Amino acid sequence: MMFKSFVLLCLAACVLADLGKITINQDGTSGVGMKLPLAHNDKNVISAVGAAGFTPNLKLGSATAGLALDNVKGHSLTLTDTHIPGRGDKLSAEGTLNLFRDANHKLDANAFASRNMPDTPYLPNYNTYGGGLDYMFKDKVGASFTAAHSDFIDRNDYSLGGKLNLYRSPSSSLDFKAGLNKFDMPSMSSGWEPFSGFSFSKFF
Repeated sequence: MMFKSFVLLCLAACVLADLGKITINQDGTSGVGMKLPLAHNDKNVISAVGAAGFTPNLKLGSATAGLALDNVKGHSLTLTDTHIPGRGDKLSAEGTLNLFRDANHKLDANAFASRNMPDTPYLPNYNTYGGGLDYMFKDKVGASFTAAHSDFIDRNDYSLGGKLNLYRSPSSSLDFKAGLNKFDMPSMSSGWEPFSGFSFSKFF
């Protein structure tokens, strides 16, 4: 209850501050994300972050709360706790390092580590960690690669993706994403499987 109350408090505070966005995806899922600045100087900003994800029938799929540190050079660090109803909790640390940025191009490296704590009694807590690269051209066309490893089930996940911004205004954005996902385990491998979809975001 305390965690849910904290998430709601973060979301409510950020709504009042006009620092959030709502996203609706082609598959019917949706989400709301917020960021509320708490302290800053001329180089860094510390913010409270909150997010909620919803299933196609508008049931709560996840709730996230945490803190974020953003640097003027494009670097960032985020610490969050995510609760997934019926599945458990996940504590995560994520970092982004800007490798190159000019008027047209942006290249970031990112890394993360998570502690997964399933609600199911017979499943132990386990770690997932990984990283990747993200490239954007004029905030219009992007590409990404990520890889992650989960130690409990010895599973490796890989993703290659692309993004195309179809429309953007100060208050909204329409994007198309497509790519390939793959996982490997000692007993099985999925092969590369395609994914694609549109998403619409409203900023407020």
